[in-house]
Formats: sequence, structure tokens, C-alpha cells
Amino acid sequence: MNLKIDKEIFDSIAKEIHSDSSPVGIDAKKTHILILEKLMQLEKRLDRIETKIDNKK
Repeated sequence: MNLKIDKEIFDSIAKEIHSDSSPVGIDAKKTHILILEKLMQLEKRLDRIETKIDNKK
């Protein structure tokens, strides 16, 4: 799989999760919180889409 992401978006995310105090260079807690937030947003979108589909049946 080849993921393509706009450089501006990539740089923005990298800046947001960067941490000089981490041995791997990112703030793991912040990164996980951002991932979980996006997953919750996706879940809400899927719920709305499924509701619309169910209402059309």
C-alpha cells in the first residue's frame, strides 16, 4: 500500500506530535489521543451513514 499525503498536512501533523523529550521523537500519548479522536469521528460518520441507508430501506 502506498499512502500519499500532502506535504503540508504531513508537516503539520509531524509538528503537532513532535517531542524533543521522547527517545523516538514523538509524544506517544498525544499521538494516541489524536488517533482515537479520528477513530471516534469515523465511527460517528459511519453511524450517520448507516442510519441514512437503513431509513431508505
